[in-house]
Amino acid sequence: MTKEPTVENTSASSAIVFDGRVQKVGDRAILRFPDKTSAQLPSRGQVAVKAVLNGHSFETVVEPDGMRGHWLPIENSLVDLLALDANDPVTLEVEPTKDWPEPELPDDFRAALLEAPDIAEEWRTITSMARWEWVRWINATKNPQTRARRVAVSISKLRSGKRRPCCFDLSSCTDPELSKSGKLAGA
Repeated sequence: MTKEPTVENTSASSAIVFDGRVQKVGDRAILRFPDKTSAQLPSRGQVAVKAVLNGHSFETVVEPDGMRGHWLPIENSLVDLLALDANDPVTLEVEPTKDWPEPELPDDFRAALLEAPDIAEEWRTITSMARWEWVRWINATKNPQTRARRVAVSISKLRSGKRRPCCFDLSSCTDPELSKSGKLAGA
């Protein structure tokens, strides 16, 4: 029987601290947030955070699980550094921040942006959070034709001055590599 993760909200800061267990979804390590912890975050969608996992600090974006909860991707380098495996106990501290890290641009979108130098200034002036939304919208499909169309539409929308991709539901738009129909696999 698995012990329910403990949740603690420290009063000295806006940090949220909880104990949990590493899970594997496919070949990726993640940490699911308990419902009470997830409810303390400022959004049901992606949330930029400063995080400390078992004493190691980093900045990342917490992902929605498509069911009003959240999960944290644990990068392979951190898995290796901490020698983490499925079901290992961990302590996570997260503090939401308005300073979003830059998203990793997919190759096809990066190439399209380079081929459209007329929108370079528009891309540079939008927020990192907005850039995350563009990347998420493009990545939110596994269909190659839909993806190619989204890349083209992104360039067109940016050219027309749009600063956000659309009005898709950010709370059910989780990492497409680990989800089915907008919900985290195995949830």
